Amino acid sequence: MIVAGALATLAACATTGPARLHTIDELNAVALRCGLALGELFQDESEKRLLFLFKAGSSPQERSCVTRWARPRGLRTVFVNAINFPES
Repeated sequence: MIVAGALATLAACATTGPARLHTIDELNAVALRCGLALGELFQDESEKRLLFLFKAGSSPQERSCVTRWARPRGLRTVFVNAINFPES
């Protein structure tokens, strides 16, 4: 019984394999489903395991919706609220 529980825990922690770059259409469909605008959800080709939510003041429901979609796909969600550019 203990061994079965330990194996189930290890299986749950296993990674889902290499992350893939999702299409703009896929990400836009998720964005709309989660109440976001087009373009607020994106991936960078150089770091496919990260899914960026770029929206100032995103709600807990929006963040939760995106995370629920990302997690089973092996993606880590990054919430970007604002970018401060240095003055030149």
